[in-house]
Amino acid sequence: AKLNAMATPSPAKSMGDPGITPLSPSHIQQNDTDSNAHTGPSFIVVVAVDFGTTSSGYAYAFTKEPECIHTMRRWEGGDPGVSNQKTPTTILLTPDRKFHSFGYAARDFYHDLDPTESKHWLYLEKFKMKLHTTANLSIDTELHAANGKRVKAIDIFAYALAFFKEQALKELSDQAGAEFDNTNIRWVITVPAIWKMPAKQFMREAAYKAGLVPRDTPEQLIIALEPEAASIYCRKLRLHQMIDIGTKTTQNGFSPNENVGAGMTQAKEPVRSKRQSRTFLVENVIGELWSELEEGDRYVVVDCGGGTVDLTVHQIQLPEGHLKELYKASGGPYGSIGIDYEFEKLLCKIFGPDFIDQFKIKRPAAWVDLMIAFESRKRAAAPDRTNPLNINLPFSFIDYYKKFRGHSVEHALRKSNVDFVKWSSQGMLRMNPDAMNALFKPTIDHIIQHLTDLFDKPEVCDIKFLFLVGGFAESPLLQQAVQNMLHGRSRIIIPHDVGLTILKGAVLFGLDPSVIKVRRSPLTYGVGVLNRYVEGKHPPDKMLVKDGTRWCTDVFDTFIVCDQSVALGETVKRSYTPAKPSQQVIIIHIYCSEKEGVGFISEPGVRKCGTLRLDVTGTETSAARREIQTHMQFGDTEIRAMAVDVATSRTVKASIDFLAQ
Repeated sequence: AKLNAMATPSPAKSMGDPGITPLSPSHIQQNDTDSNAHTGPSFIVVVAVDFGTTSSGYAYAFTKEPECIHTMRRWEGGDPGVSNQKTPTTILLTPDRKFHSFGYAARDFYHDLDPTESKHWLYLEKFKMKLHTTANLSIDTELHAANGKRVKAIDIFAYALAFFKEQALKELSDQAGAEFDNTNIRWVITVPAIWKMPAKQFMREAAYKAGLVPRDTPEQLIIALEPEAASIYCRKLRLHQMIDIGTKTTQNGFSPNENVGAGMTQAKEPVRSKRQSRTFLVENVIGELWSELEEGDRYVVVDCGGGTVDLTVHQIQLPEGHLKELYKASGGPYGSIGIDYEFEKLLCKIFGPDFIDQFKIKRPAAWVDLMIAFESRKRAAAPDRTNPLNINLPFSFIDYYKKFRGHSVEHALRKSNVDFVKWSSQGMLRMNPDAMNALFKPTIDHIIQHLTDLFDKPEVCDIKFLFLVGGFAESPLLQQAVQNMLHGRSRIIIPHDVGLTILKGAVLFGLDPSVIKVRRSPLTYGVGVLNRYVEGKHPPDKMLVKDGTRWCTDVFDTFIVCDQSVALGETVKRSYTPAKPSQQVIIIHIYCSEKEGVGFISEPGVRKCGTLRLDVTGTETSAARREIQTHMQFGDTEIRAMAVDVATSRTVKASIDFLAQ
């Protein structure tokens, strides 16, 4: 991108590619403790929404009783064999695209529709991953419903968040015995730490659209990172609230070499179970686990969800027990839905991809049924299992296959000679444990590879504990793989209520967002500027001569470097000047890269990732050269910007858009 020529020295261009040069020296960093954006109105309650790939839920705590975390009421219509503390992330829209239902209710209603009707309804599940996998995410990104119809992703996310808002407000109003006012709530929404900025902003936009918080009070909504939330909760654990699978001691009456997964479901219901909502008391004293941790101790949180696996490394800073991130969040799209895809591939291998594709479109409700049946068997997979796992094939599958192919399902299984999968006379697929374990293998291998790479990093030595959290952490197969990989290098700790760890941690984070004091920047960020051309330092093809002055174009002016430590509230300040004194809007393009040293915005791997828009309308100045000072804050879960018109000391409206294409 060649930059436009400039009329005056060091100006910032409006629209189009900027020709800006910094007025100030390149790095002025300062920590403004007083301008921490987390202060602001005080809230009565913090409500956290864990919007997961496979299941979702909410929890809350009153700021007056921060150690009491209430998780939502039990959902109607839970699945057999699956603990229903959260509800499936499934959503149903009517044929005219209005919101109908969410979670189990959506699943049941869809399931009961007549097949001729159901194909007009829009049913969506596991759609959150789209935000991770879409390269150029925008407000217009679309999702596909089960019947193949397309819907706008932002609408679906907004419907889902509006559903949780309604549920939480209803529960809070019931408890208060009066209408509870949304302005008294601080909302927290969790996202994977490995998500890029556009996906985080997308979640925020959906929350505005859902009416969770008004756009003009953005501080009422915090975007929390899932493994960080888990980390905050794990710090507060007592030994009886977790299972230590490295040692041979029993905790809470389970010996760790018994099936850990089974141990979890029997964990004693916590105190106050008589209330409709289940309340967890978070130990506010430094827990027993904590008493073993010293200043500078490190631990890893491995958050294994439905869609992603997120690895975060934290170090303790005593006396307050603040956390410091030691290595940038890593991981990838290796959550438990990978196992579902493997199962689907297996079905394609047996029955043919043409049939499976047709069946999904023509009998979408039966397909959902089949996946539910698979889900509960998937949870029964364990390393030492010897008896086969039976999966019910819906009658319409058997029936439709016969019509489609002209021979029976049984015949297909015989002919396909897929190892370890047989047909049982009761109308079931019989999967030998080896066949089931094979479905887990690719996903678990990815996770183990990531962990192995992480433990090889110099910053990641002497890890005292590894916390395994997230719904997929319940899998005994995954637990065993992690144990084998670690060879006792650190203790593996699994909280009892492993699927709710993130939810509860997110509530704690909302109560005190300053608990994480230092983070690592996932990317190198900067802007494109013009610098004075220096012979021998700058490439000749970047030279631009304007009014007798030689400039170098495309210079990447670094704001912050990949994996650099950034303190909470740490600000990078820069000054710019508009090209024309009358100019009302200054546009500055923000670029990012995974590399540490970036010289020019034209280098490979550097991409435009956002636009900083400075609105200077209404700030008149008599100065010959107007100076706009921008402050960008990096130490938080989101990047924030503000700007000051230096001559008038007025704050100028500034916003970074990461969703602009």
